Amino acid sequence: MNFDDVRVFDRIAELKGISATARALGLPKSSVSRALARMEAVAGSALVERSTRHVRLTDAGVLLHAHAVRILADIADAETALEGLAGVPRGRLRVNATHAFGVGVIAPMLPAFLARYSQVQVALDADDRRIDLAARDTDLAIRIGSMADSALIARRLPSVDLWLCASPAYLAAQGTPRTVAELAAHRLVDRQDRTDWRFADAGAIDVEPRVIIPDASAQKVVVEGGAGIGNLPDYLVRPAVASGHLVRVLPDVIAATIEVHALYPSHRSLSAKVRVFIDALAEHMRVTASLAGGR
Repeated sequence: MNFDDVRVFDRIAELKGISATARALGLPKSSVSRALARMEAVAGSALVERSTRHVRLTDAGVLLHAHAVRILADIADAETALEGLAGVPRGRLRVNATHAFGVGVIAPMLPAFLARYSQVQVALDADDRRIDLAARDTDLAIRIGSMADSALIARRLPSVDLWLCASPAYLAAQGTPRTVAELAAHRLVDRQDRTDWRFADAGAIDVEPRVIIPDASAQKVVVEGGAGIGNLPDYLVRPAVASGHLVRVLPDVIAATIEVHALYPSHRSLSAKVRVFIDALAEHMRVTASLAGGR
């Protein structure tokens, strides 16, 4: 079996679709289909059943996928061992993060990182889909919020501040709140229905948002459009605040912070490429927050 075809088949099994796999891997659909056809030819059996919307693994596909997962994990372990022997960060680094964090934090730090470590290739999977990192061929995942998964090794990164923000047009029309209590009279944008916004030095308020959007990037777009006041991660709104597209509301109030962790599977040793990436990411977050007047 061709190793690249095994990777493609593994992603097909995970994403349950040819088109989704092609998008995730940055390949033409025809290349993904040919890889699957080659796998089926070697296996001597159909590995998936196709429908108009998705694919489902056959019994043979389920059996082969279990072996594929182990093969990919073994290859990743071998790569890690070789990197440790050489002592030089090199090879492909597969990173998973939310779309907002990928765009707002990881992408801006990549040019300097890649210039410094010329033998490292970064494959960034930036979406909000939670993956089983322990069973996947992903080297590193960035997770926002408190940690509970003991199967993974976690290194804590600098925390993220939440900034209350609104558009200049909204504040001109609705007024600018001067206290936390006054927020309750405004149109608020949040990720879930009926929650509370906590503040380190000003208590908390119950929030019944006017707009409910789970994705922080989409919240930012809505807030910039004048829909209300959002409580958004600083890395996402710093550029808009600097340009004047957004205005910080109650900037002197210390809002909540969110924990950020870099995770990698406990069954893998920490490779040189993962170590230097985590170090570079942590430094980038510290410097960015310092320049913006944060911690």
